[in-house]
Amino acid sequence: MQILLEGPQEFVGKDGRRYILREFRASDLNAVVSINRRVLPENYPEWFFMEHHLSFPKAFIVAEMNGELVGYMMNRVEYGWSYINKGRAARKGHVVSIGVLPQARRIGIATNMMLRGMNAMRAFYEAEEVFLEVRVSNTPAISLYKKLGFEIAGRIPRYYSDGEDAYIMARSLENL
Repeated sequence: MQILLEGPQEFVGKDGRRYILREFRASDLNAVVSINRRVLPENYPEWFFMEHHLSFPKAFIVAEMNGELVGYMMNRVEYGWSYINKGRAARKGHVVSIGVLPQARRIGIATNMMLRGMNAMRAFYEAEEVFLEVRVSNTPAISLYKKLGFEIAGRIPRYYSDGEDAYIMARSLENL
C-alpha cells in the first residue's frame, strides 16, 4: 500500500484492527501529551508540541483507532552536518518523538507513521536524510529502525536524564 502524504489514510493492522494516520491538529494536543507521558520517560511541555506543529505541520503524524488517538510522531527539519555523507552539510529530518500506546503496538502503526513522516520531511521540507536518538537498551525500537533502513551513526554518552546512552541512527531519504 502506498503511503499518502496528505489527508487521512486508513490501514488494516497485522491483527485486522483498522487505524487511521493523519496530520496532527491543535485539538489533538491533550491526547498527544497524554500518550507522551504514558509511554515515554522524556516528556515535553505543551508549547513544544505546538511549536513543531506550527513549524512542520505535514510531518507531525497521529494514529487514530476507533476515534481515539493511539500514537504520534513529531518531527522537524534541521540544517547541519550530515550523518550519511560525512564532511558535508545537509537538510536533516529529525524524529523528535514517537510513541504508541501499548494496546496498539505490534500491528504496524509505528512503521507506517515512520514512513509517512519520512516521506513528508522529504517532500514538503526537502530533507535529504533523517536521524533520531534512541536509548541503547530499546531493542524493539532499534529493530524497527533497522528494518526501515536506519544505521547506527554514533553514540551519545549519558544523553537521557537517567544517564543512559543514546544511539544516533540515520538513513538517507533518497530511495524511500
